[in-house]
Amino acid sequence: MLGVGDKFPSYSLTATVGNEPDPKTAFKTVTDLDYSGKWKVYFFWPNDFTLLCPTEIAGFAKASKQFQEREAQILGGSIDSEWVHLAWRGSNPDLRDVPFPMIADIKRELCGQLGILDQAAGVAERATFIVDPDGVIRFVYVTAGSVGRSVDEVLRVLDALQSDELTPCNWHKGEPTLQVA
Repeated sequence: MLGVGDKFPSYSLTATVGNEPDPKTAFKTVTDLDYSGKWKVYFFWPNDFTLLCPTEIAGFAKASKQFQEREAQILGGSIDSEWVHLAWRGSNPDLRDVPFPMIADIKRELCGQLGILDQAAGVAERATFIVDPDGVIRFVYVTAGSVGRSVDEVLRVLDALQSDELTPCNWHKGEPTLQVA
């Protein structure tokens, strides 16, 4: 698995960005070069139409303004197709207004490059990556498939990374940082 200090892989994939069945408005190609100058928060889930995954997607959606305030772009993804993402958004009220791209990694290329492909199940692991504006991975967070991640913790770590300071355990934005004597 790629880790802290590694370059995020190059990719060009289709993402679901709308709710209408018109491919001109529902889908767009996203690449690693999009959102230039921004931090990027990528989070992956195993499959669409599951119980746990929509709670995480809805959690990131609810916090999207907080990420925007930090000049960070959220990008979610799984191994499902853009059409499956579209159908899921249409059938689940919590997903209808997701404000970030839902990447379709149907060939498992990006998940494979990241090293987060569950070899036994053939799906993405429940993984989160914070990538700095230079495309360098600064944080990796992977949980067991049955354990949902904490959006608040991802925000806290993003704040700590953006502070460019030494931040103690459980530090939150606005609290004192550690100073080297």
